Amino acid sequence: MFDTIILLTGPAEHSVFTSLLRGYNPRLTVVPVFTLEDLMAIEEDWLNRARLIAFTTTVIMPAEVLHRLGYGAYNFHPGPPQYPGRAPAHLALHERQPNFGATVHRMIERVDSGPIVEVESFAIPADSSVAGLEELTYTRLVGMFWRMAKQLATLQAPLAESGVQWAVKRNSRHGHQQIRNNGVASPKTEQQHRVRVFGADHFGIVPSTNPHEFQFRAVLPETEIASA
Repeated sequence: MFDTIILLTGPAEHSVFTSLLRGYNPRLTVVPVFTLEDLMAIEEDWLNRARLIAFTTTVIMPAEVLHRLGYGAYNFHPGPPQYPGRAPAHLALHERQPNFGATVHRMIERVDSGPIVEVESFAIPADSSVAGLEELTYTRLVGMFWRMAKQLATLQAPLAESGVQWAVKRNSRHGHQQIRNNGVASPKTEQQHRVRVFGADHFGIVPSTNPHEFQFRAVLPETEIASA
């Protein structure tokens, strides 16, 4: 019997989202989890009765947890289907994309590859920073959660799937390292663009080069980081 939601997100989101979900289903138990250790500590009986919702988390879902969930798992991903994987806002700005988005999908073992339930797209504002784009994306994800909360809290059946497909190319730690390591060896205009996108050192992603086994990192001045 579906009576539990495991909510994997931050403390601030948890309090608000719990009230929203229980407003649609007062009998619902909402279990807060914040770390991988929290997930692994949940008893199998609870997993069998539960649906898991992950909201802008970096925690990778263990296969044994996914397989024991009785009512599936859904992830709110801060990027469009064109950018599965880590730090999608960085890559979209790096590639000078005109549009970005947010994605809700059913979770399977491979990260950001499960069937897509909903996508919301929007234009990237001119001169947007990584922080600015991530803030816009977060706002869209909150709106999507609000719209989908009733289904997530009450439907025992899986959520309807849109048929939209993920991009084949995936964003990985190795890919970001390549961007970082090639950043300073580019023409001046490209260096400036890369520093504007990556220079605030989000997730440790900084343009750099490694001549003679020394690493040189290009970062924004503190005054520009504060305004980014």
